[in-house]
Parts: sequence; structure tokens; C-alpha cells
Amino acid sequence: MTDTIVIDKLKDARILVTGGAGFIGSNLCEYLLGHGAIVHCLDNFATGHQKNISSFIDHPNFTLFTGDIRNIEDCKRAVSSMEYVLHQAALGSVPRSINDPITTNDVNVSGFLNMLTAARDEKVKRFVYAASSSTYGDSVALPKEEDVIGKPLSPYAITKYVNELYADVFHKVYGIDTIGLRYFNVFGRRQDPDGAYAAVIPTFVKKFINHESPTINGDGSFSRDFTYIDNVIEMNVKSMLTSNPEALNTVYNVAYGERTTLKQLTEILKKTLTTYDTTIEEVAIGYGSERVGDVPHSLASIEKATTLVGYTPKYDLEKGIEESMGWYWKHLK
Repeated sequence: MTDTIVIDKLKDARILVTGGAGFIGSNLCEYLLGHGAIVHCLDNFATGHQKNISSFIDHPNFTLFTGDIRNIEDCKRAVSSMEYVLHQAALGSVPRSINDPITTNDVNVSGFLNMLTAARDEKVKRFVYAASSSTYGDSVALPKEEDVIGKPLSPYAITKYVNELYADVFHKVYGIDTIGLRYFNVFGRRQDPDGAYAAVIPTFVKKFINHESPTINGDGSFSRDFTYIDNVIEMNVKSMLTSNPEALNTVYNVAYGERTTLKQLTEILKKTLTTYDTTIEEVAIGYGSERVGDVPHSLASIEKATTLVGYTPKYDLEKGIEESMGWYWKHLK
């Protein structure tokens, strides 16, 4: 996933993963522990799950801190003695933020500021945080390039842009090194299919497995740059450990660099699942109304990440689906 030189640097590195019981966070924890790192995990289990960390909860290099990033003392406890922070804790979902903008802001802005402050006080070497492709807002330019954004289309998008502004100011004022990662539609093992704000891939996979018709929002022509979890792990690790000074204190797209329409996605999922259960071929696909706040098309330029950080994503959509389908089939039935 990452080159040998980078992997060697992980041994005994002290790393806090916030939101470490969540989808992305738990995958990061598992990878880091597997390469000799000492890992602290901070999570309040609002959207994370105990089952996500059960396979390594007793690992001698793993410490769980049950707490909330909205509590500065929880942040300070978790970051104590750490060298690096991978900040994944957030309330995701555009629809959730539209339904409850206050809680989204409390977690994503106030919580982010708490964590950034605690990291500054602990004098961590680097603060790598989950930004979002939603920051591009109403910009219609494709592919999305980091320096060209539009106006936000949801409260969630505003909070993630504010994160970038705070990170920039904290570097300029306090000298802490930060890197923001604008994730594009991440998917893979441990992604929760349940709940009102579940992501499209696990939601549709579970529907197909249960022989229920998935419903596409709109006519299926909206497109996304779907990004497999192992690509995301690679970019987090390389951002955390890069020795290139030009790579610091900026933001990067984290994607594969190809776009797929929702209709194409649904057909790929259906075709792949049919190899497990041939009757899924007969499941119909439904269409509904477009969601408020949805961006029609999303496609990332990954040139900046490739050039400055050495990001080389190895999993396109179909390869990522193939890699994760065994997990989906086992856990979503």
C-alpha cells in the first residue's frame, strides 16, 4: 500500500486517531498497529462502533479513550505523549447537517478547534485531518483542483471549509504543521449500511443482498469519484510522514481520479453481487427525487497529491468493490 521507507517509519511512532472506532478511523488504527505504531484512539461512539475495533482492542500498542472532541479535556488526555494526529472524528453527511446544523457545527468546528488546540499544546509533529470534497460547493469545474472552490451548498460543507481555515491560521500563528485531506466518496470494509445517513455503496449492497430495490436519487446521471479505503490509508500515512517541506500546510484531494455515474455504480454492484447470488440479477433498480444539497458531478485531480506526497492510488472503483465485497457479503447479510 505504501512504500517500504514510509512503512519503516511507522514502527514505534506514537499516533492519535480521532474517530478511531469509525469506518475510516478503525481501518487506519488496524493498519498502523500492523506496522508497529503505538496508537491512541479517541471516540464517543456516536457514529463509530465497538465492533470496528474488537479485533485489536487488546493489542498491547492500542489504547482506547472514550470521549468527545467537544470536550477539550478529552482531547488533551488522548493526545498526551503523541507525535502525530490523524483527525477523522466528525459528523459526516450533507443531509444530516441540513436536518441538524447546530450539532454538525459543534462537532465539526468546535470539536476540530479543540483537537487542534490540544495538538498544538502537545507540540505534535503533524496534524493530518479529514477535509471533504464538499468544500468545492457550487464550482462546476472538472476535475476539481485544490485551489479552485465554489460556495458551499450545505452546513456540512461550511464546517469542513472552516476546518481548512483554522488549520491554515494555526500554522501561521502557532507553527503547527497540518495537512488536510479532501476525501471523495470513500468506501470499503467496515462502512456502516444502517442509519438514516448511510453512504450509497453499503446501502445499495445491503439492499441487493436482501433482494430489495435500491433507489437512486435523481435519474442516475450524477457522478462521483469513488475512493477505496486502502487509497485513503495510503494518503494518510504518506501525509503524516512525508519529509517534503513543500508538501505541508496545504490540502489535497484524496480520490482515484475517475468518475462513475450512480447508474453505472449500481450496475457494477449488481453484477459483482450476482457472482455470490445469481437471483440478485432479477432485483430492479428504483429512481427517486434528487437530494437537497447534492453536487451533480464530482471528479478529483490527484496531481498535487501525486507530485508532493507521492500518492499512487492502486484501487479504482471496480477493484475496490472486488476487494471489499467479501466483507460486505459476510457482514451485511
